[in-house]
Amino acid sequence: MADLADTSFSGRALRRRTFLRVAGATAASSALVLAGCNDKKEDNPTPTPEVTTGTLTFKGDDTGIFNLTYLLAQIQADFYQKLVTTPPADFTAADKEAFVDMRDHAVIYREFYKSVLSTNAYDSNLTKALEFNFTPYTLTTRKGVYEAASKLEDLGVGAYNGLGRRLRNLSYLRLLLKIASVKARHAAFVRDQAEPNSFAGPDVVAITGSQASLDTVKTPVEVATLLSPLVPAVLVADNLMLL
Repeated sequence: MADLADTSFSGRALRRRTFLRVAGATAASSALVLAGCNDKKEDNPTPTPEVTTGTLTFKGDDTGIFNLTYLLAQIQADFYQKLVTTPPADFTAADKEAFVDMRDHAVIYREFYKSVLSTNAYDSNLTKALEFNFTPYTLTTRKGVYEAASKLEDLGVGAYNGLGRRLRNLSYLRLLLKIASVKARHAAFVRDQAEPNSFAGPDVVAITGSQASLDTVKTPVEVATLLSPLVPAVLVADNLMLL
């Protein structure tokens, strides 16, 4: 384990981390441009509270899709911030640097979604932000942290693969494809750190069928189910299945 921690960021992995930084900045720039230039109003209907009595219901439109990706970005930003602030004892300086990069990307995406959604954001009327629960993960060791990060990033990739096809606004679809590409790099990176050469494992890449050799796709309901242990609210994504 010590040898792995000492050598994991050398050579190819170090270059990959540099790529993550550049790719993330490129997607973030696109996000800011689209947020400032899109004038379409049909994707921002009259605000409707989406969190009631401990239940978060995602509406069956682009707003609902963005609220789900917004929630994902919030969870990932908080997760990476937690590990940057209180890393495990066997984290290296390079580990922390990589997590700072991924935290920064998640924060940019979170703020982008918040800006686009405006009063349609699910939490726009909440007096206190949701506090996410990361106790299902082991965050006291480097191995446990990377395994947790791998689960979150794999979930993000699967979610984007399933949500992008449901978007009606093509400008936002192009943006989500760019963000999905960066998230796939994140997923490959953290999986490789958790277990070398596992970035294209059979649990995340389809082996047979029409989707063979492609990343797996998660439906909105599957995403909501997998996120539920982390979120202090009941997540209802059934409406998104109708898109």
